[in-house]
Amino acid sequence: MSQRNVKIEAKVGLHARPAALFVQIAAKADFDVTVAKPGGEPVNAKSILAVLGLDARHGEEVVIRAEGEGAEELLDKLEALLKQPEPESA
Repeated sequence: MSQRNVKIEAKVGLHARPAALFVQIAAKADFDVTVAKPGGEPVNAKSILAVLGLDARHGEEVVIRAEGEGAEELLDKLEALLKQPEPESA
């Protein structure tokens, strides 16, 4: 299983547009992808409601996990998105 700890740079946190883009990228994977706050329960990164329910804010860290062929590449994309102050399209 691949894992990344990433600090959220978007001013709105993992809400609104960044959350939608995050879910769109995660949903392209044929394997399980989760996101959690450190020490928290992981949620399905392909579910907009689950991602919004994390209430992950600007400056907070999240843990992204994926397992399967292409997991590292997917995590690269998700990490890059979370590190953008103003997310672009997926």
